[in-house]
Amino acid sequence: MHFFNRPAKLTLQLLVQRSINLKPGEGRAVCWSFLYFFSLLSSYYILRPIRDEMGIAAGVERLQWLFTGTFVAMLLVVPLFGWITSRYRRSRFLPIIYGFFIVNIVLFYFLFEADTGRAWVAGLFFIWLSVFNLFVVSVYWSFMADLFRNEQAKRLFGFIATGGTAGAIAGPALTAILVQQLGSSRLLLISALLLGLSVLCIHRLLAWQEAATPAAGAAAEAPLGGGVLNGLFLVLRSPYLLGICALILLYASLSTFLYMQQAQIVRDAFDDPATRTAVFAGIDFAVNLLTLLIQAFFTGRLVQWIGLAKTLALIPLLLSFGFLVLGLQPLLPVLIVVQVVRRAGNYAIMRPAREMLYVVVSREQKYKAKNFIDTVVYRGGDALSSWVYSGMRGFGLTLSAVAWIAVPLALLWAWIALRLGQQQSVLSRHRSQPMERSEHER
Repeated sequence: MHFFNRPAKLTLQLLVQRSINLKPGEGRAVCWSFLYFFSLLSSYYILRPIRDEMGIAAGVERLQWLFTGTFVAMLLVVPLFGWITSRYRRSRFLPIIYGFFIVNIVLFYFLFEADTGRAWVAGLFFIWLSVFNLFVVSVYWSFMADLFRNEQAKRLFGFIATGGTAGAIAGPALTAILVQQLGSSRLLLISALLLGLSVLCIHRLLAWQEAATPAAGAAAEAPLGGGVLNGLFLVLRSPYLLGICALILLYASLSTFLYMQQAQIVRDAFDDPATRTAVFAGIDFAVNLLTLLIQAFFTGRLVQWIGLAKTLALIPLLLSFGFLVLGLQPLLPVLIVVQVVRRAGNYAIMRPAREMLYVVVSREQKYKAKNFIDTVVYRGGDALSSWVYSGMRGFGLTLSAVAWIAVPLALLWAWIALRLGQQQSVLSRHRSQPMERSEHER
């Protein structure tokens, strides 16, 4: 009887400590980081199935234009982000960014309620959410890389990522359950409330860093300085960051190929917009449930077992096999399986490992260069690959032929990922050596 009376909080704490090797003083930061990512991705995943349906409503044949519009929007937003981060301290610019997107969501609610100009509103929402997704998640991981050291990142990022996965399960589940009763527009208000919760988490994490490491917290609060285009210049001056650009371009291109194939097949299979929204929500739910299972049993230990380099290369290798199967059997069930495995592998393994690449760079690179790569480079890859895909289809290439072309691209992606992981380890050792010498002198 005594066992069953043990406090649930203590039991949960022991499980967490054993699974991620939590050290004293880290618990509060990990919990707020977990909740931050949960609320952020819950907010986004309520909106994602609506976006996918809006992409069909705007016209599958026009998807390449929507991807191009997203890229142009990124070119406009990134200099604004550079200006804000150059002039405002971190505790100011982070809430400003999320507050801006909350206002946007409320404005789209009123546009959807008015139900005027459906086609242009659909296209505008598709572009906006594509910007929103990459931008707010990029800022999140920049903040995480700024809060935690490299050693902490390898232990904690896998568990922190499960917060996003849990949110990514809750979001589409809410959408699938409520969209028929409430309609798409009212779901936007729920999304805005969840995004507001992210702002609260930011304030709590800033307070934790200031209390835990006052010197680091004070240094991190200084404005980054520099020009609005420093993100671009920082990337061009660093072979390491250019390698990450190549990694992102290949990832974005292969993801876009699968996304456009998915849009075509789902459009042909289902006529009703609400049914298509529910199908997309179901796919999202399956992706994130699989992600959660992988993270619960593998992610936290994978980097320790096989190293960062091999962890980064794992998903591209699996995707090359997936494209090989898709080339042999370009059917809806096969495509859905490949899409689910790709996305789950990215969220559970590739994304946390990819964010570790930034822990060893400077603060300005963590925010400005990373944001440029995660937004402009990523959406540039989307736009370019969407036109390439449309061109291939225009020349009469089948879905099977496109899949065969993607196989060597996935293998190239795996090789670049492996090299970047090896270089991150070298940079990490170089950063730690001066600290070790300084401690020895003291």
